Amino acid sequence: MIRSRFSRWIGGISLPALLLAAHTATAAECPGHPGAVGTSRVMEVPAGVQVGTKSFPTTLPLAEKEVILTFDDGPWPGTTAAILDALKARCVRATFFLIGQNAKARPELVRRQIAEGHTVAHHSMTHPTETLAKMPFEAAVGEIDRGMAADDLAAYGSAAGAPRVPFFRFPGFASTPRLLDNLSARGISVFGADFWASDWNRMTPAQQLELVLGRLEAAGRGIVLFHDTKAQTAEMIPAFLDALAQRGYRVVHMVPAGTGGQK
Repeated sequence: MIRSRFSRWIGGISLPALLLAAHTATAAECPGHPGAVGTSRVMEVPAGVQVGTKSFPTTLPLAEKEVILTFDDGPWPGTTAAILDALKARCVRATFFLIGQNAKARPELVRRQIAEGHTVAHHSMTHPTETLAKMPFEAAVGEIDRGMAADDLAAYGSAAGAPRVPFFRFPGFASTPRLLDNLSARGISVFGADFWASDWNRMTPAQQLELVLGRLEAAGRGIVLFHDTKAQTAEMIPAFLDALAQRGYRVVHMVPAGTGGQK
């Protein structure tokens, strides 16, 4: 069902049309940083898709040298703000998959993400050590829903019914068919990744930069996963964004369909 829905999305719209989505903050328009990579366009993602080739058969329809930046597990003291600073300086927009308890503890960072044009998405309430796939179904759904409500309360001051941004990423990418069907039925899109920085492993910022750039060169395009809780990532991100510009990559910002970038 999901694959057919995704096929209808990309089948009913030509790839050139998708690639001509609204442009925002290109390098030439980035105040004080004319060499910045910027954000080349906004992609509206329809409800209920499942994308990211590390987990699913399909991914978002990106052109060669297009990348979507995603960050998990925040917001976190120090590191999230440093990453936001680097993104703002280079006019780049990203998607943050929040842990509900972290959003509840630091709503000012969530509101900053919204104010600076980023997409605030969801990553469960507590990122449980026991993955959602190993939990009883009702408990897993409750963990997901509590996280979404906490994120929305931090971001917008209220939470009722469906999440404002219907984007979810499973902790550890550990889903089940029943949980995927539940989210699909509610119009919530699930995101894996096409490659990642492996920043859960300790390494220097220089080592991480070399690793993620190598993976990007091999993939050519895709959704990349970072963690905004990691000091090595926060230190590496400015050099990574500058390398994207130097190597001719373009950043795409994803938002829910129908929002036009307004969340």
